[in-house]
Amino acid sequence: METIVTGKNCEVRFGLQLPTVIIAERINPTGRKSLADELQQGKLDMVGKDAKEQVEAGGDIIDVNVGAVGVDEVDMLPKAVKKVMEATDRPICLDSANPKAIKAALEVYPYKALINSVNGEERSLEEVLPMVKESGSAVICLTMDEDGIPDNVEKRVKIAEKILKRAESLGIKREDLVFDCLAMANATNSSACKITLETMKRVTKEFGVSTTFGASNISFGMPNRDLLNIHFITMSIMNGLCAPITDPLIGGLKRAMRAADFLAGKDPYGMNYISEYRKK
Repeated sequence: METIVTGKNCEVRFGLQLPTVIIAERINPTGRKSLADELQQGKLDMVGKDAKEQVEAGGDIIDVNVGAVGVDEVDMLPKAVKKVMEATDRPICLDSANPKAIKAALEVYPYKALINSVNGEERSLEEVLPMVKESGSAVICLTMDEDGIPDNVEKRVKIAEKILKRAESLGIKREDLVFDCLAMANATNSSACKITLETMKRVTKEFGVSTTFGASNISFGMPNRDLLNIHFITMSIMNGLCAPITDPLIGGLKRAMRAADFLAGKDPYGMNYISEYRKK
């Protein structure tokens, strides 16, 4: 089973048996005051610059989030998507908690997008899944619901099953569902990493779907976060991770991912690993 998203003359495939791809996260104003300030002023210079830099660093899919205070996402998200399409041919991940903003962005994106996201809440299922079906997009599925993020594996797996059944009842293909098993700060819960990895193993074994998560969440509150993020991603690749949402500019990340793919059997004969080695 393969998940496919597209850009202009570009197709990205990922799945359990395929090399791991990066959903590049930097176009997001959370924690980036300079980007938030630009978006509030209606400017998109940093958006275009970030898109180019992330592709050059190895980003495969470009996540676009404009959710800053005072920003009209319905107006700004489509504009940011157009800016990214001018800067690169990579597929785009439309990232917003506002379904109207997602809908507006889909109207200007002529390729197969990745929507971020739907979750197990009834309102989310009713608002987002029909858009996924109508547009033919793929969608990230968060294993959380009205009660928040469960602190145990079993509940997260049940939410994943609920989303899966609802999506398939609408005719959405399983390969277009990318499950986010939710990385949380290990500094506040020493079981957080283990819960994420075990959920991922269960979801991939029982449903055979593609997976993702926001990798940097795991290291929140700790020093040398890049080191923790890299190790978390490589550990996760061995446990079913397909497409982490992360910063491709982290030094050594791409090489570590290629090594993990090779050891996990996702890079036959190590051809991608050798190619990455030759670049350096």
